[in-house]
Amino acid sequence: MSARQEQNTGTRNVREAHRFDERQLEDYLSSHVESFHGPMTVSEFKGGQSNPTYLLETQSCRYVLRRKPPGKLLKSAHAVDREFRVISALYASGFPVPRPYVLCEEDEIIGTTFYVMECVDGRIFWELDLPGLDREERAAIYDNVNETIATLHTTDFHAIGLDDFGVPGNYFERQISRWSKQYRASETGKLASMNRLIEWLPANIPADDSVSIVHGDYRLDNMILHPTEPRVIAVLDWELSTIGHPLADFTYHLMAWEMPEIGIGSVGLAGKPIADLGIPDEDAYVARYCERTGRDDGIADRNFYSAFNFFRLAAILQGIAGRVRDGTAASAHASQAVKAVKPLADLGWHYAAKLG
Repeated sequence: MSARQEQNTGTRNVREAHRFDERQLEDYLSSHVESFHGPMTVSEFKGGQSNPTYLLETQSCRYVLRRKPPGKLLKSAHAVDREFRVISALYASGFPVPRPYVLCEEDEIIGTTFYVMECVDGRIFWELDLPGLDREERAAIYDNVNETIATLHTTDFHAIGLDDFGVPGNYFERQISRWSKQYRASETGKLASMNRLIEWLPANIPADDSVSIVHGDYRLDNMILHPTEPRVIAVLDWELSTIGHPLADFTYHLMAWEMPEIGIGSVGLAGKPIADLGIPDEDAYVARYCERTGRDDGIADRNFYSAFNFFRLAAILQGIAGRVRDGTAASAHASQAVKAVKPLADLGWHYAAKLG
């Protein structure tokens, strides 16, 4: 098992800053979740940097609890209520997400808003090259991951009750504004490349204004694969989901092919012998997505999308830097993410500079 796989797999004792009254939670779930029967034990998942996530175990069942972290939070961040809403709608439509049970917005239960969903048993891969698998299974997994995001982007969000889950149109304009503000709110130093991107991006938005449900953080380690089959059985971590632009979502996912080693965990596929591994190259992967979503002309403006996505990820990690500063970061490894902000911003400006 790789170091990253080991550090993110399984649970640990609940961190002191994330503890709550377990008996009070048990009483609440006993009266709000039909299948829940105590006594209950609580542990905290190792992985994740934004919303603390817990494993709740009873004699007959296991559940997962996601909550807003305690302490001072950025406005609109840690939106576990939105997570619960979108997975509820998608679960009812047959899309692979965990079964949602209950959302609690009463802070007096555990101190912050939380929701409870089923614990899905399967495999989570923290390394993009899928070590230990054969070529055929790697190829099949990547194809199913591609099919899953294509299904998400072609799901009729009106039909599943998500009409008001986001504001259709002007997605990049709103996202650039949002992440610029959150970056400024968490800023711990001046970065020239980030400042350039904040100025450059709004002036170079492509004309394409497609609309779909977007996940917002669609990557391999946010999925649970079937225990033995090359198939996604649950997509996790919907905190950043909204009604937005499918190409923003898909090209963020494509960062897996672009990401160099910059100290935030998983190394990207850049420079790896992906043909030998059975993993499709970026062009083939893009072509399959476009085929599944009806994009006959492929994806233009790739440099803009790359610049935007590296900027956005830098802003997200700067938010983690702010939480490290404030002592509210959920992951013990969050401080590693802080070091990646500058390299990510520099990469974003590299792609922007290609367009002039």
